[in-house]
Amino acid sequence: METFGIGELLIIFAIILVLFGVGRIAKVGRELGEGIRAFREGLQGKDEHDESENEEDASTPSE
Repeated sequence: METFGIGELLIIFAIILVLFGVGRIAKVGRELGEGIRAFREGLQGKDEHDESENEEDASTPSE
């Protein structure tokens, strides 16, 4: 089975670009990047919920 060459990939990319448009492709790319970033932070144990709790604890005065 042969792999796709540069010419075939360019034709496929051009068809996708015509079908979806530049704006929609950019939006999908941005959302994909945000999803990957959130996934990596989740793997490292960083959670927005944990960070917000830490900020609340720091803002309340200790007795």
